[in-house]
Amino acid sequence: MITRLLVANRAEIASRVFRTCRALGIETVAIHSDADAALPYVGEADHVVRLAGSTPAETYLRADLVLDAARRAGADAIHPGYGFLSENAAFARAVEEAGLAWIGPSPESIEAMGSKIEAKRLMKAAGVPVLEAPEQPTEADLPLLVKASAGGGGRGMRVVRRLEDLADEIARAEAEAASAFGDGTVFVEPYVESGRHVEVQVVGSTVFGERDCSLQRRHQKVVEEAPAPGLPDAVRTALHDAARRAAEAVGYRGAGTVEFLYDPATERFFFLEMNTRLQVEHPVTELVHDVDLVRLQIAAAEGAPVPGAAAPHGHAIEVRLYAEDPAADYQPQSGLLTAFEIPAAPGVRVDTGFATGSTVSTFYDAMLAKVIAWGPTRADAARTLAGVLARARIHGLTTNRDLLVHVLRDPGFLAGDVATDRLPAIVAGLPAPKADAGAHVAAAIALAERARAARTVQRRIPVAWRNVVSQPQRTRLAVGGPEGEEVEVAWHGGRDGYLVAEPAGVGVVAAGAEAVTLELDGVRRTYAVAAHGLTGAETVDVDGPCGHVRLVRVPRFVDPAAQHASGSLLAPMPGTVVGVSVAAGQEVVAGQPVLVLEAMKMQHTVSAPTDGVVTEINVEPGAQVAAGEVLAVVEERE
Repeated sequence: MITRLLVANRAEIASRVFRTCRALGIETVAIHSDADAALPYVGEADHVVRLAGSTPAETYLRADLVLDAARRAGADAIHPGYGFLSENAAFARAVEEAGLAWIGPSPESIEAMGSKIEAKRLMKAAGVPVLEAPEQPTEADLPLLVKASAGGGGRGMRVVRRLEDLADEIARAEAEAASAFGDGTVFVEPYVESGRHVEVQVVGSTVFGERDCSLQRRHQKVVEEAPAPGLPDAVRTALHDAARRAAEAVGYRGAGTVEFLYDPATERFFFLEMNTRLQVEHPVTELVHDVDLVRLQIAAAEGAPVPGAAAPHGHAIEVRLYAEDPAADYQPQSGLLTAFEIPAAPGVRVDTGFATGSTVSTFYDAMLAKVIAWGPTRADAARTLAGVLARARIHGLTTNRDLLVHVLRDPGFLAGDVATDRLPAIVAGLPAPKADAGAHVAAAIALAERARAARTVQRRIPVAWRNVVSQPQRTRLAVGGPEGEEVEVAWHGGRDGYLVAEPAGVGVVAAGAEAVTLELDGVRRTYAVAAHGLTGAETVDVDGPCGHVRLVRVPRFVDPAAQHASGSLLAPMPGTVVGVSVAAGQEVVAGQPVLVLEAMKMQHTVSAPTDGVVTEINVEPGAQVAAGEVLAVVEERE
């Protein structure tokens, strides 16, 4: 029997495994990098071991350090979570050789499925249909998909639509794969433009239904659900049978997922890969089958038989809440979460590795949480999930929350129109944030109240008191951030409270530094306000009936040192420069790559904004840069 289990992972998945361990009476061991030292999962563990360093290569990818941590903490089992070393056969074998229980399939099964290239050969022999690209592709074979052999999650994956781009895209995919998985091997297969990503959950060779994971960005899953909507019964049965054959072909033990690409037009499906670990989206299966997959993983490692799968009931939908900016090509965000509160509701589950006050670093994936809702029907689950997300308070970082709410309320999605190329069309229909005059007024009034509370003298004098009123007070705010559209609120203060001059038609019913009640067109609304930063330069988060608005007070005077030369290329996020493509003095055209920045295990190309000449290159490969740092300057050609 397992008595003390170490999770060789971090954040959300570590917390998830700890939850089951507590229910089973198993002690827990957490490992953490320096960047993760303050995350909630560290405090949830019974025993904690620090891994010096912050990058994955220094910490969670170091099998020797993980094994040493298990030895020092007295663990008798290791659960790998997902990512990092979870599908590393050598690590699994080393765990078993050290006399520890490995919570996963046998090293031989991992080896058989660990290489997507070899896995395809094995599945073909087992009678499972596979996708294959010719050794020498031609224009007729386009588009093609370059994929990492050793990993997933969209890293090391590139779509190629022109043959002349194939070599460069292979090189980029190899670099991403090597950084994320420690193995740069990639392969090429046909790219199905409008298929569906359907996967089958197995424990051993027992099938626990299927999931649809078709809505993706950058080939990374964003929305997952179970059961897969609109799947013909014959196709569902055939998928389950194929997954069972795949598991039996490798003598599979424990939880795993067989992924398929399904073409609704022909009702054919093709094997993509087998993930020999727990999937990120496993909660939707747990909710519709009333099963704890982590408990079954531990039971399998202890030699217990796999129980039969209960028939699915109801529907579950999971969304991945990311710290990213969908409007900027899903650019990852990092920094401090000044508020992170997702409200509780019946049928809703939140798996997260962060809390208010947590810092999201640049070293790991940008996922903040998985928010899952179960309902008697698919429509019920979608409505519940959208409502919970809309009411969440998430401050400090830009997230994809509004996009997720829009997806869950999209008529096409609700009708079951899901495919791997569907998300861009849904995003295109995402309305611009509504101008909420109430939020702007609430922010201005709350800032005035904040200044009043900070007084050390004359506390009884009303805010903005004047013996002779000549003009209103004016608060200027930038919407979204310092570079956003500016709005102005004009207001008076006095013994009788606040009077709003502009915008017109807004009355102040109650005022405080954290909540402001307004009356607009005869309707009262209360806004929650949170201000951060020094007085006069605050960032203000306002949550109200129209959702969340982030505002930044515009200072009256601009510091010349904070201004940048025209044509400056700024780092969009903290990261590492992995390549510089141009030199000072070189002529460039608009859109030409200038350098490549790596952050959160993804590579981002910084391109020339216009035709011109590179007048400055301020970084070199290997340099660590901060967000907003000037990387290069391109002077526009006259």
